[in-house]
This record gives sequence, C-alpha cells and structure tokens, in this order.
Amino acid sequence: MRRTDHFNGIEIFIATAKYGSFSAASEKLGLTKSAVAKSVGRLEERLGIKLFQRSTRRLSLTSDGERYLEKTQYIVSVLQQVESEITSHASTFSGPLRIDLPAAFGRKKILPNLLNVLKENNKIRMTVTFSERLIDPIDEGIDLLVRIGELADSSGLVYRKLTTQKLVICAAPEYLHANGYPKEITDIAKHQCIVGLRKNKPKTWIFKENDNELIRYAPSSIQVFADGDAMLAAVLAGCGISQLPLWLVEEYIATGELVVVLDNYSGAEVPINLLWPKEKKLSPKIRYLIDLLVEKAEEGLFG
Repeated sequence: MRRTDHFNGIEIFIATAKYGSFSAASEKLGLTKSAVAKSVGRLEERLGIKLFQRSTRRLSLTSDGERYLEKTQYIVSVLQQVESEITSHASTFSGPLRIDLPAAFGRKKILPNLLNVLKENNKIRMTVTFSERLIDPIDEGIDLLVRIGELADSSGLVYRKLTTQKLVICAAPEYLHANGYPKEITDIAKHQCIVGLRKNKPKTWIFKENDNELIRYAPSSIQVFADGDAMLAAVLAGCGISQLPLWLVEEYIATGELVVVLDNYSGAEVPINLLWPKEKKLSPKIRYLIDLLVEKAEEGLFG
C-alpha cells in the first residue's frame, strides 16, 4: 500500500464527524451521500475498527473514532500550516491582525516585540487589546491570545506554552516594619493582602513546600485589583503584601523597594500560553508572530 493511501478519506471522515451525518457532510463537501458513506466505510475497513455508531437519525463517534478524530484533526492542521508557510510570500504580511494580551505581562514583555514587527512590516494593521479573562477568539475576532494560568476549558483552542512565571510574596519595607514579617503561611491572616482577579473572583495564592507539594491559599483580608500593574502599585505604596510574578518585581527587589517574604514557600510556577482558534487556518503573519514569540521565550526574554 502506498503511503498516500493512509490519507484517503480523512477529510471526509472529519467532515462527517463534525456535521453528524453522511447527508450533512455530503452537502458541505459537494459529494453524494453514497460517496461519503463509501469513503468512511473504506477507511473503517482499512483501519479494522468502527469509527461511527450508526442509527436511523444520526451518527455518533465510537471511542476509537473520537481518538482518531483528535489525531487526524491535528495532522490536518499541521499540513495546512506547512502549506501556508511554503506558499506564502513577504507580500502576505499585510492586513488586519488582532491580538489580546494580559495587561502587565503584555505591556512589559510582549508589546515591545509587537512594535518591532510593526516597524518592519508597516502593511500590517495591528489591533492590540488587554484583558485577563479567557475569551472566545472566534466570537470576538481575535487572531492570537496570550494567557497566564492553567487552562480550564480550551476545547476550541490550540495552545502552545510560551514560558512559566515564578511567583513570590513581597511587600514594601515600610509596610513590613509597621505590620511585621510573616514567617508561616498562617501569618498571612494578620495582613492586608493585595490580590488579582480570575474569572471575576479573587485569585488564590500558590505556595510550594519543601517536598514540592503545592498549597493553594485564599487570603481573607484582601484588596482586589484588576491587573498586575495595579497590584504592583498598591504594594509599592505600602498597602499590603501580595503574590506577584518575579519578572514584574525583580527590579524593585534589587533596589530594596520591595522585600520578599515567606521565601521558603516560593517557587510555585504558572504557565503562560499562546492560544489561537482551533478551526482557523493560520495566516503567515500569525505563524510568524507565534514563532517569533516562542523564539524570544527560548532566549529567556520573558522570564
């Protein structure tokens, strides 16, 4: 059997799984219902498994079919990206490009790279927005997202890890002189805590013990701010203690404007990911931007 035979019928199978019936898939593909059914049948015969459970009303994927769909969708997306890269030219680096970033990390780490892209490619019409929530990029017309934290629901998205951020607990020296230095996690209850928002709820703090076990802690006495820049301003002003990413506060720690406390519980890290719509074909300019940001991350510029 030729190697190319392995790809016969895959696109028809994906369409059938997506639309739920041979007739619906045939309408979308411009084929007859019989041709679609026969193609899926040949694929099942070659694989030696059943991909669909058939009923009079609808098709449903078997467990093998679900696994096969997941893998083939990924393969097709990779092939589309390769074709896009090979057939693209410099002239395609034009037109609209919309990116949504987390406020503090986006402004400090990502935005300078975007501005360099703009200087080199003035035909791109870039829209950059800043938000912390996990939005639906298709509904809101976003080409590329950067998000911090674990992804609870990313079923409609493709993601690629960019880097991780290390978290530390810190405060201004004058605040600590007035309120004392916490030595144990339980001491936090005695302090004003500056916290951020996630899904419109105050974030919990993450601690790392000596055995690398992670502990989640919800401070009780809190002041809530919408993004990292606002949290940093509050901590620098002596309003309380906060858990902040090291990349945001390291310069203030170096100058003594902030002091790290509970250092024996530091070391927890959270991922920072690039995300884009799963069903959207990547244009050359988006692929270029993803590769650029990943390269910068590998160089350690986002740490």
